[in-house]
Amino acid sequence: MEESEDVPKDFIKLKFEKLSVDEVSELVVSPYCGAVSLFIGTTRNNFEGKKVIRLEYEAYTSMAETEIKKICRDVRQKWPSVKHIAVHHRLGVVPITEASVIIAASSPHRAESLEAVMYCINTLKASVPIWKKEIYEDEYSWKENKECFWANSEK
Repeated sequence: MEESEDVPKDFIKLKFEKLSVDEVSELVVSPYCGAVSLFIGTTRNNFEGKKVIRLEYEAYTSMAETEIKKICRDVRQKWPSVKHIAVHHRLGVVPITEASVIIAASSPHRAESLEAVMYCINTLKASVPIWKKEIYEDEYSWKENKECFWANSEK
C-alpha cells in the first residue's frame, strides 16, 4: 500500500445496533502504524448504590457528528502522527455489559494513540449532544453533559 492510499481518515457513526469492537479496530489499522488504541465504554449494573437495569441514549445526531468531527480535528492538531480515528456511539437501549461507545486511534507509536483516545472520550462526554437516561430498578434519571456550550446556552 502506498502512502497516498492510506490517507488519515475519521470514521464516525451513531447507530441503534450493537457496536462491534472488531469493526471499529479494523477501521483504524494501518501498515504505517504500530499502535491501535481502543476505549470501550460499557453499561455497568450500578451507579451510586442504585441497581442499573439499562441505559438509553438520545442524540441531536447532526450536531453530535459535527462535534465529533471537531474532536478528530483537534486530535490531529495535538498528535499529528495519529493516522485513523473511529468513534462509534450507540443510541437507544444499551443493556448491561454492552458497549455504548467505542473509540479507536492508530499511530506509529503507542503514546500518541493512547493520548488521542483518552482526549476523544473526555471531550466527547463534555461537549457532544448525546444524552444518557439511566434506568434503575425503581426509577430513572437523565444525565446531562455539564461542560458543553449547548447545554448551558439558554441559562
